[in-house]
Amino acid sequence: MLDDRKSAILRAVVEHYVSTAQPVGSNAVAARADVAVSPATVRNEMTLLERDGYLAQPHTSAGRIPTEKGYRFFVDSIPERGRVDLSEASARQVREFFTAAHGELEQMLHDTTRLLTNLTHTAAVVVGDQVSVAVVRSVQLVDLSPRVLLLVLVFNNGDVVKRTVELDVDVDADDVARAQAVLVEELVGQPWSAVTAWVAPGAAPPSPPVAQTVGTASVLTAVASSLGAEDHPDDARMFVEGTSFLAGSLEARETVEQVLGILEQQFVVVSLLKELVDRNVTVAIGSETGLSPLAECSLVLSPYRVDGEVAGTIAVLGPTRMDYQETVAAVAVVSQRLTRILTEG
Repeated sequence: MLDDRKSAILRAVVEHYVSTAQPVGSNAVAARADVAVSPATVRNEMTLLERDGYLAQPHTSAGRIPTEKGYRFFVDSIPERGRVDLSEASARQVREFFTAAHGELEQMLHDTTRLLTNLTHTAAVVVGDQVSVAVVRSVQLVDLSPRVLLLVLVFNNGDVVKRTVELDVDVDADDVARAQAVLVEELVGQPWSAVTAWVAPGAAPPSPPVAQTVGTASVLTAVASSLGAEDHPDDARMFVEGTSFLAGSLEARETVEQVLGILEQQFVVVSLLKELVDRNVTVAIGSETGLSPLAECSLVLSPYRVDGEVAGTIAVLGPTRMDYQETVAAVAVVSQRLTRILTEG
């Protein structure tokens, strides 16, 4: 634990370094109202902070820069983490985005990635969980014509699967309603694996009393055929934006190449985010990510939910010298708004 003076000096160094990207001297720290001690006292305290691993000195005549330990102290001291207010401009941008947001889940996740990049000016990643781990929330059959229906499956991760159902015979509204009742009974609350098992070769559609009509049976058979015609993608979807911002904030070309190489490996990124979410980590700094190419980067992340269940993760990847307060706030707010819009529909 650090006393109040050391804490104030360390926060001042972090904030000044984030703002300027230059080593911070004692005069700059002493000039801050929340420090209120002489430059000589600041120098002494900075020496102690360096000894304890919170600060480092690039070379003898330079000021200090935060270490990973220093950033961790700073992040952990952000008041009511996750509840820090966004700047007014950023808050307005988030409001306008979600007021206008609509359309398919995939497009919304892609647009959300762009929003995060615009808010934080660094790389953003949004991952949507694979459908195979989601369950069916609702089933609808829409009557387009006597021989054409639209099947809509809505999953609890916000995903939507649509299939055109073509019939060999004319059916009426009652046939469609009875078929939908069967589908609701059989599929709502079931995972995608149960849907594919229902339509597997040789698997007969259910035929409870409600389905004992030629028209209803035809609808169910055609639905099974339409679902079996094309498997739904099983991989988690990942969207990345803002890599140019990230590349511009890292100094060494080799580091840039390694970090961008990581972002091209979907399995690695998805696995990393899942592991961090499972450990309830919201900020991973440098080596805390567990990936050596990200030693000079930090991840700020949060899961988003649909109906109370985790449906994916949003994250910002930037240099360790990032604006943590604004980034933590941006990720938290966007996660909350995305959860709300996907849950409420």
